[in-house]
Amino acid sequence: MPPLSAPLLPSLLPLVAAALAGSFLDRLLGEPRRFHPLAGFGRCADWLEASLRRHAPGHPVFNRLRGLGGWLLLVLPGVILAAWLSRQAWGWLADATLFYFALGARSLEQHGARVAADLAAGDLAAARTHVGWIVSRDTSTLDEEGVSRAAVESILENGNDAVFGALFWFLLAGGAGAVLFRLANTLDAMWGYRDERRLYFGWAAARIDDLLNLVPARLTALSYALLGNTRSALSCWRRQAAAWSSPNAGPVLAAGAGALAVRLGGAAMYHGQMEPRPIVGAGDTANSGHIRAALALVERGLWLWLACAGLLAVAVSHA
Repeated sequence: MPPLSAPLLPSLLPLVAAALAGSFLDRLLGEPRRFHPLAGFGRCADWLEASLRRHAPGHPVFNRLRGLGGWLLLVLPGVILAAWLSRQAWGWLADATLFYFALGARSLEQHGARVAADLAAGDLAAARTHVGWIVSRDTSTLDEEGVSRAAVESILENGNDAVFGALFWFLLAGGAGAVLFRLANTLDAMWGYRDERRLYFGWAAARIDDLLNLVPARLTALSYALLGNTRSALSCWRRQAAAWSSPNAGPVLAAGAGALAVRLGGAAMYHGQMEPRPIVGAGDTANSGHIRAALALVERGLWLWLACAGLLAVAVSHA
């Protein structure tokens, strides 16, 4: 009987190498300025929603089924194509490229650093504009603390959505896993709101994203705790995460805020309505320094994950 590690040998080491290559591509090139696959995907999602959804919110069953059908039409072809590409002779290169497109670490750093620089220069108007590029709330009346809080929350959440979740599914299922996660996450961001328009149509997108994030979100929260103020992060995670409306954003934000010793959450304006949100974290109110600290936390977490994956691959290869 072959050792239990044998089935992993053909796949784990190349996947870790492809993840490293994709991460260095992301660091070197950043997000493609033109013809980004996710931009085209977003336009297709808008068109398909307009074609499939009936009224707002519409029938609670049929609009849910239409949303599920739209999700399958948009996501499955990309996942199947990615799986086929990974099985070709040049599959390692395809995997590295797919992971590069799925990873958003460099883009997240650039957006966050721009907001921090605006605040450091005293340009609140520019900071409001630039933070509005990475959050869905109304930023036009935010003060410096509000801009900083919005930016830190976005960085911590996108650390999971655009970095750790993509890496988790890539290491689990290669390029197809990364494509599945990022497309599902994009559809959740577009269709998953509980407003009148998408209450039923976006139900499937929101639930599938919750399922795919169940494990990565908690590993992200643990990474934040290990790399920051560990005791505070674990305490905030335990006491505060359940109060957040999202089962996955709660642990990520609570642990991240505790790790940074900052208070996040609180009421925010979305689509013209003020939404109450619980306070998470402990310590200071947010400022531009916390934006930079959050970016550093995500970057250290990415290299920690890659290092752990590499050590695991080496251990398995010698088992």
